[in-house]
Amino acid sequence: MPRLSVVVITRNEAANIRAALESVRWADELVVVDSGSTDETVRIAREIADRVTAHEWEGYGAQKNHATGLAAHDWILSLDADERVSPSLAREIGSLLDAEPAARAYRFPRVTRYLGRWIRSTDWYPDLQLRLYDRRAARWNDRLVHERVVVDGPVGRLQGELEHHAYRDVSHHVRTIEHYTTLAARQMYREGRRARWIDLATRPPAAFLRNYVLRGGMRDGAPGLIVSLLNAGYVLLKFVKLWERQRSGGADRR
Repeated sequence: MPRLSVVVITRNEAANIRAALESVRWADELVVVDSGSTDETVRIAREIADRVTAHEWEGYGAQKNHATGLAAHDWILSLDADERVSPSLAREIGSLLDAEPAARAYRFPRVTRYLGRWIRSTDWYPDLQLRLYDRRAARWNDRLVHERVVVDGPVGRLQGELEHHAYRDVSHHVRTIEHYTTLAARQMYREGRRARWIDLATRPPAAFLRNYVLRGGMRDGAPGLIVSLLNAGYVLLKFVKLWERQRSGGADRR
């Protein structure tokens, strides 16, 4: 029966890390890799995790690969500090690992808590996440943003939800958008993509319609409308920053 290591990368996650680790206490090993927290993250993690180490930040994928390499077991569950494994997902993972899993990795839906409710609409759901994998056949890629696990072999799907507590409030959400759109524009430029006027004119409204109408944001009332608008704003800002980067010859603006 395979044993499971849970790995978490952190930086200043004192508000989240306890709940994240408590949700996976049932695992065989908990590993936390911190990159320079100045709050109580490390102290709290040491109360619960089996191993807590420090490692200089190298980027999301590289940091997660480093954490995976420290684990004692080959089956890995990669958890972000603002996530919780729901009881139903925990039971499903436990049943899966009671025997040799048929696939080399598994994805499952992630549901985000926002403005007082679980959002099961818009681009935010089901937001399938590949987080459970055999490290002998899988590795995180090196994308600047939206990194993912690349798997050599079949990938299965579980039904239990990963719970996401991504944003404390709308201001936190907007700050996160600012950070990730900068990384997204840099990644797109690196991949040879360029922003055209048609992208700026059409992609944001298309994103709003997709989120609010096609993917049911209207069912979630005001929170669904806000998520749809901010998701469209994310698309606009990402392409504006890509356009700005093109004008500067690829250099970062200060």
